[in-house]
Amino acid sequence: MNKNIAKIAYGTLAIPIAFLGLPIYIYLPNFYVNEIGLNVALVGIALFLSRLLDMISDPFIGLISDKYIKKSYLIVLGSITLLFSFYFLIHPSSSNSFLWLFIFSALTYISWSFINIPYLALNAELGKNYQDNTNLSFSREVFTIIGVVIALLLPYIYNISQNPKESLNLLLKTSLIVFPIVIFIFVFFIKENKSSMETLPFFDSLKRFKKDFAKANNIFIAFILNNLANAIPATLFLFYVQLVLKTPEYTGALLLVYFISAVIALPFWIYLSKKIDKQKVWISSIALAVVSFSFVPFLGEEDYILFGLISFCTGVSLSADMAIPASIQSDIAQKSKTLGNQISGVLFGFWNMLTKLSLALAVFITFIILEIVGFDVNNLSNLALNTLIILYSILPILLKLVAVFFINRYQF
Repeated sequence: MNKNIAKIAYGTLAIPIAFLGLPIYIYLPNFYVNEIGLNVALVGIALFLSRLLDMISDPFIGLISDKYIKKSYLIVLGSITLLFSFYFLIHPSSSNSFLWLFIFSALTYISWSFINIPYLALNAELGKNYQDNTNLSFSREVFTIIGVVIALLLPYIYNISQNPKESLNLLLKTSLIVFPIVIFIFVFFIKENKSSMETLPFFDSLKRFKKDFAKANNIFIAFILNNLANAIPATLFLFYVQLVLKTPEYTGALLLVYFISAVIALPFWIYLSKKIDKQKVWISSIALAVVSFSFVPFLGEEDYILFGLISFCTGVSLSADMAIPASIQSDIAQKSKTLGNQISGVLFGFWNMLTKLSLALAVFITFIILEIVGFDVNNLSNLALNTLIILYSILPILLKLVAVFFINRYQF
């Protein structure tokens, strides 16, 4: 099959994943606080616990994709359960909103893992070399960003962007149409290679990985810190625009600027990744984000134009910040093949687990701190407002700077 067709077919699956990834990542906490009326600390605790439960399953889902079930079959199964779980998540019917949020967010996250872990692992199997891994990663992230942009545009097109519940329902209905089409394209064009290599038992895989990739510890730490730095502003974005900038009507436009700039910047990062090593490209993208975001603490009411410029600059760094770490993961997975064993699913299960740890910590840390300072969207104190600003803008910068330190220490 033509490599370009396979690359495009591989990337298309990211579109519907992004449809449901964005609402869960950004809108869900705000939805349960503002629309359902659940205490901000309880939302943080429920999402943190559901993420922990989901994290435990990740390496085992990776093992299943390596040893027992074809990755494409798992992706189909995960797609079906994800749609059902997400429907119940955004239609709470129980008086116990905390328990409902915990159960159905956990089911949604686990279903998402059944799609994402084998999907990421296929990157390493389809890629033949270092540059193939990068191209597939960029293809996936291009379609991810396209999916995010569509998800942001749809509520505006239907004039329901100010209503989070209707917006979430619209995205769910769109996913019910798009998911089957994309799954068909993916299964038809992507042919898995049946590996003739030894597939190690689960715990033997962990021992082998620990022995042969001890030097990868620094990149693991950097990955967690950088993801946490990205997750915190994403979690607090709606609160920041509503309470600091006080321009909630521009929420969608600001997000569009952010993600569209990421698409525009993709050719540059692809070109740069061919000229210098991936760690330097990743550090460059982080540096751009840090410099741009350092102006955020000085913004105030109605400064949405300046914030839009900052969003454009940080968006430019997004595509590299998303694709390069995943490409490095694929390089590590391919290294396992040269050692005569196949642990790509288990490996990406652990990477997925690290990602979710970052997301869980972002919600848990920020929401608990906001609860401690008496955060209330209807009666906001100066302490709560300043805490929100610090958590949204300063903490991510510090985390990214520490991440750069560990990236520099990594040697593949």
